[in-house]
Amino acid sequence: MSPDADVLARGRAAAERSTPAGGRVTSERAILAAQGAYFAATGLWPIFHMRSFEAITGPKVDRWLVKTVGLCIACIGGTLLAAARHDRVTPEIRGLAISSASALAAIDVYYSATGRISPIYLADAVAEAGLIAGFVREGRRAGRVPTPG
Repeated sequence: MSPDADVLARGRAAAERSTPAGGRVTSERAILAAQGAYFAATGLWPIFHMRSFEAITGPKVDRWLVKTVGLCIACIGGTLLAAARHDRVTPEIRGLAISSASALAAIDVYYSATGRISPIYLADAVAEAGLIAGFVREGRRAGRVPTPG
């Protein structure tokens, strides 16, 4: 190996060791970051501007409960963002991402269908379903989720 090639090889190896995922943002990390940002934004929205939140989602009886749920969702979002940033996409983080998106989508669909909450929540269910589909696609690509058939 020539001296130049050796220097390049050592530099590349050092960069891969010091940069999460070798300097690449994987699709799974991108999905995790998107979900984290979405959860942080939607969770904090009623905390900072309840009036606009209610204008879109409808009036709320128990604002304290809306704020409590919002903060919990924002905490999940912050955790997902941190995991994506530090390339720590563990099975537990995947589980948190998928289960929280699934739970929120189920609540959105059920209570929109019963008329308890505004149909606008179905848009959130679609977003949650997209995140779940992204994780399933990446799981199949990595061999963690079996392909039907």
